[in-house]
Amino acid sequence: MTTATAVKTEYEAIIGLETHCQLSTKTKIFSSSSTEFGADPNTNIDPICMGLPGVLPVLNEKVLEYAVKAGLALNCEIAKYSKFDRKQYFYPDLPKNYQISQYDLPIAEHGWLEIELVDGDGNPIRKRIGITRLHMEEDAGKLVHAGSDRLSGSTYSLVDYNRAGVPLVEIVSEPDMRSGQEAAEYAQELRRILRYLGVSDGNMQEGSLRCDVNISVRPVGQKEFGTKVEIKNMNSFNAIQRAIEYEIERQTAAIEAGERIIQETRLWEEGSQRTISMRVKEGSSDYRYFPEPDLAPIEVTTEQLEKWRSELPELPAQKRHRYETQLGLSPYDARVLTDDRTVAEYFEAAIASGASAKQAANWIMGDIAAYLNKNKLGINEIALKPEALAELVTLIEDNTISGKIGKDILPELFTKGGSPKAIVERDNLGQISDSGALEKVIDQVIAANPKELEQYRNGKTKLLGFFVGKVLKETGGRADPKLTNQLLAKKLNG
Repeated sequence: MTTATAVKTEYEAIIGLETHCQLSTKTKIFSSSSTEFGADPNTNIDPICMGLPGVLPVLNEKVLEYAVKAGLALNCEIAKYSKFDRKQYFYPDLPKNYQISQYDLPIAEHGWLEIELVDGDGNPIRKRIGITRLHMEEDAGKLVHAGSDRLSGSTYSLVDYNRAGVPLVEIVSEPDMRSGQEAAEYAQELRRILRYLGVSDGNMQEGSLRCDVNISVRPVGQKEFGTKVEIKNMNSFNAIQRAIEYEIERQTAAIEAGERIIQETRLWEEGSQRTISMRVKEGSSDYRYFPEPDLAPIEVTTEQLEKWRSELPELPAQKRHRYETQLGLSPYDARVLTDDRTVAEYFEAAIASGASAKQAANWIMGDIAAYLNKNKLGINEIALKPEALAELVTLIEDNTISGKIGKDILPELFTKGGSPKAIVERDNLGQISDSGALEKVIDQVIAANPKELEQYRNGKTKLLGFFVGKVLKETGGRADPKLTNQLLAKKLNG
């Protein structure tokens, strides 16, 4: 007689992201007010973004250009005809009580982007994430919940309308992601693309890029989606991943306990590392969309479309593939170098000036990156130019100087720039590759360390590194490391 064993149900998450990206135009989407971040409250305002009676919006053409370029970079179909709609929005941060957005005829649809993860062996895992739509809209103002009035004891909030009317694109993904890691990488790749295009700075700390996660859980093998929950209030990619991982566990535990998942909006609470309920989710019918009567429909001409397409740069995924296949870099190196467009351009300029790809990558990802992080600088803010880096790499590769000397002269190159070759000649830093000269130094080092010599000859051969270090010190790092090792080994074993 056998006893049946209960099979534990396995669950999978279905994840999609709605991402709001502020566009880096100088003026707002429908008016000439500045979009400058950090200005005094309620100084970047005008009658249009304040919704005063009798004013009419006019579309900023740069917003349309940026939205179309973003759509093209995301492999979307660009609509030749689209329109704006009014979305009823009864919150104090949008004074006219509606938001101008796009509903049924967005500017771009049916696209995709490629994310790349790396497995335990360093091999890339690539996956396409579908893009449902990209549409233009205006941002709302910002509510500041200030606390309690000491006289009346009542709570109050303040509102800053500087952000009202700042142009946004909302990018809605397909529910193609299955983990917090995939969702975080999708959001990062989306930001990389927008930054490469120059259409958004993507600064999450300033609210330029804001992600809402839609997530449901279902048993593996089930076709129907579970009940969708939205998560807001995530200000970093790490928070996106952790919020999703928490919500997967919460929903799975609830289903296992026989509880019903309700469609709602939840907030990520950073302090307690959990999601909390905010409100029951609205449906599109609650917004009562209708065509915006004050704005004409948008028609993108073939000439406009082709002009904007021709201005697109090489995008991060294309660079990663090229670096791996043509330059022979590892997936990890390619990912690091292409994360920031200015770093990738610096790297490519160094290669064009004669540096080998691997050595240029090592210097940029190592000593240069450490200096930039320590001093909070961008790579274009240092005096070391790509051409000088190529010269430094060449000096090391042809054995004119050692890697140590290269590191020693970096501080001057970072702050003053100039030619590495000129610095080497000025300070007589050329590598000592003369056997006779090196043998004299080696003899002195061996004679000065009889105890270590005896230990080495008694089998403690790791002391070779000790003697190499002493020789390098005596020569100010100028000794040819390879020749030094050979001569030392011969003398020590003699």
